Amino acid sequence: MYYKTAGESHGQGILALVENFPAGLEIDKSKIDQELQRRQGGYGRGGRQKIETDSVEILTGLWQGKSTGAPITLWIRNRDCRINTAPEITQPRPGHADLAGSIKYALPIRPILERASARETAGRVAAGALAKQWLEKFGIIVAGFVRTIGSLSLPTPPNDLTPDELLQRRNSSELYTVYPEHDTVLKWRIDEIGNSGDTVGGVIEVRVFGVPIGLGSCMQWDAKLDGKLAQAVMSVQAVKGVEIGLGFESARTLGSAMHDPIGYDAAQQQTPSQGFVRKTNNAGGIEGGISNGQPIIVRAAMKPIPTLKKPLDSIDLISKQSMPTIYERSDVCAVPAASVVVENVIAFEIARQLESTHTH
Repeated sequence: MYYKTAGESHGQGILALVENFPAGLEIDKSKIDQELQRRQGGYGRGGRQKIETDSVEILTGLWQGKSTGAPITLWIRNRDCRINTAPEITQPRPGHADLAGSIKYALPIRPILERASARETAGRVAAGALAKQWLEKFGIIVAGFVRTIGSLSLPTPPNDLTPDELLQRRNSSELYTVYPEHDTVLKWRIDEIGNSGDTVGGVIEVRVFGVPIGLGSCMQWDAKLDGKLAQAVMSVQAVKGVEIGLGFESARTLGSAMHDPIGYDAAQQQTPSQGFVRKTNNAGGIEGGISNGQPIIVRAAMKPIPTLKKPLDSIDLISKQSMPTIYERSDVCAVPAASVVVENVIAFEIARQLESTHTH
């Protein structure tokens, strides 16, 4: 199972083509729309989200509401489709693909920024939301949430939070954290940053519950589950760091404190861990590139969005003279929205690995 996306930020729409999706699964379009709407939400978003009302059209791959095994085409139409009339930009914006993309493809900046835009992630969220419906058959739940906004960190959520508890907390927060009682402080900070003309990033965490032992492989470097997940997450726009389990903190931790001792509980023999229990989960549910039956924990560091009301220094590509960047409508904080994207790209990768294991 895999997918590709197509489309531009202000083109006709965004498309995701999903190949090798299992046949015979009844698809609930409303569940895809729900994820698309979550992606558009979250405090700190810009004016574009007031224009678009994302909803998926499933163009191919279904018969009487069920998947057929043929490619599934997911289409999200853009209301703001002005790609051919939008003004050209000649000052590449630091932090965007503008300069490198324009040089690589020998094109003006406009077609580069249109494709590189995070609007593309609507297709990835749709594909992930489709994949989640396959995961539901196996009792696998993927839950993403916000851990930090800029330098403001929230308490570490307890490891024993059930999926239902985590989702209930997350869905009660305007910032998609599991501590909605802290929303007021976080919103104040986002407003303060936005009023100064700046932007802010943060850290996202995704937990995957119910993953059985055995996804991924230790036999080849490119089949390791942690490598697959890291690549999927790092490919999300504005993500600059990925860690699994204890992650970077493991470099500062002794081995005796880092690794998760193994026990056995016969009463849990029918769970994904097959009875092999751990008091800690510093490995984040993956050892040797293979899922070990514990919840998978992945975190992503998202940089501040590089489109600023406060202009940065740049060069005009035509005159080669120093010139400030031009502001294009954008967000102050897109970390909540990015948590939806990261959640869904992880869901698709878990489903892909599960489908591969299930098939073979």
